Amino acid sequence: MARIIALLHASLLVSDLKRARAFYEGALGLTPSPARPAMGFPGVWYDIGPAQLHLLVLPNPDPVTGRPAHGGRDRHVALGVVGWEGLRQALDRSGIDYTLSRSGRRALFVRDPDGNALELIDAD
Repeated sequence: MARIIALLHASLLVSDLKRARAFYEGALGLTPSPARPAMGFPGVWYDIGPAQLHLLVLPNPDPVTGRPAHGGRDRHVALGVVGWEGLRQALDRSGIDYTLSRSGRRALFVRDPDGNALELIDAD
C-alpha cells in the first residue's frame, strides 16, 4: 500500500503579485526560489526547508471577504519560525493584524493581502 511521506508544497492564489511579494518577502522575510519554471501565468515560489510555498496569480474561486477573523478556524498553511518573537514584533511595527493561537502555544495566525491564512509557529 502506498504511503504519503511528505508535504512538498502548498499553493496559494494571489491577485497582485507585487503586493503579495511585499508581504511574503518584506513582512515574513522569505526569499524567492530560482526553481520556478515559466508556467504561462505569474507567480513566485519560496523554499521553506525541504518544501515550498507557491504563490499563483490566477482567478480565485473563493470569497476573500467573510472569512473567520481567527485564521485557525479557516483553512491555513502552518510554517515553523525561528525567531518567532522578532517576527511578531516586525508584524506589530508594520501594522499587520494577527491573532494568537487559542491553544496557548507560541503561534499566531496572520492573513496575507489576499486573505490566505498562515499559522506561524515558534520553532526555536
